[in-house]
Amino acid sequence: MLKSRKYSLYLLITLALIAILVACQPAPEEPTDAPAGEEEPEEEEQGESTLERARREGVVRVGFANENPYAFAQPDGTLSGEAVEVARAVFTALGIPEMEGVLTQFGSLIPGLQAGRFDVITAGMYITPVRCEEVLFADPEYQVGEALIVEAGNPLDLHSYEDIAANPDITVGTGAGYLEIDFMTAVGVAEDQITTFPDDPSGVAGLQAGQIDAWTGTRPTLLIMMETANDPNLELADPFTQPIVDGAPVTSYGGAAFRYEDQEFRDAFNEELQKLKDSGQLLELIGQFQGFDEGSLPGDVKAEDICPDAYADIE
Repeated sequence: MLKSRKYSLYLLITLALIAILVACQPAPEEPTDAPAGEEEPEEEEQGESTLERARREGVVRVGFANENPYAFAQPDGTLSGEAVEVARAVFTALGIPEMEGVLTQFGSLIPGLQAGRFDVITAGMYITPVRCEEVLFADPEYQVGEALIVEAGNPLDLHSYEDIAANPDITVGTGAGYLEIDFMTAVGVAEDQITTFPDDPSGVAGLQAGQIDAWTGTRPTLLIMMETANDPNLELADPFTQPIVDGAPVTSYGGAAFRYEDQEFRDAFNEELQKLKDSGQLLELIGQFQGFDEGSLPGDVKAEDICPDAYADIE
């Protein structure tokens, strides 16, 4: 028994010495692919643009606000809408076959784009000088006017934003971040007359509940809302006079939006969009959706025409 214990002790000592010797050996150098005498490039030097990455992966992330007919998720989860179908045609031509939608409240679309939550806004967003200071718009893909949903019979006789401004007791709803807020305040509607809701369905529900006297948005959207609500107690306020801002009737143009650092992507988008316009395919794409017809085509208007100051230095 003593001999066995001595043998075990010798064995433990031997193993310990071997472990110490191995630990003292210098660690082998890590292999490198860089040529001798050269440093490996920094990670940012190996980076790729958003367009390059989207082409490599075959997918682009798009922000949308679930606003029919501009951009919305269908029951099976696929994206559709005027802005989505135009973008899909453009992205496919650019070698990007898939679109991954990121549902976002409208007022959070620009912050979401800037934060990198998605690559492009495809929500039919109006191109305005204020927004152009924050994002880089593609050229417009449509033009559109405003409308009002009111109680059936239009008991308050509302046919313009000026009619709302003339009666301080009238309240009107619109979406948070919607450009309609600017149009209404520009013609004299008081801020305390305006109530904002997260989206069009909740706003129409507010109108039905008597929380507001009217709901405003783009005519194509409100046509869809009327059809969806199927409520005989509601109607469009026809005729509706477009607001006069800076001496001219308002015509709104909408398009896709990119980060300023993604000008390459924006420019490539514009090239393919122009091909859709020249071929007549743009009308086919937007004409699938209620409220869009030949009169909705944007003509030769460019994003730079709408935002000459913001885009003055962009080549």
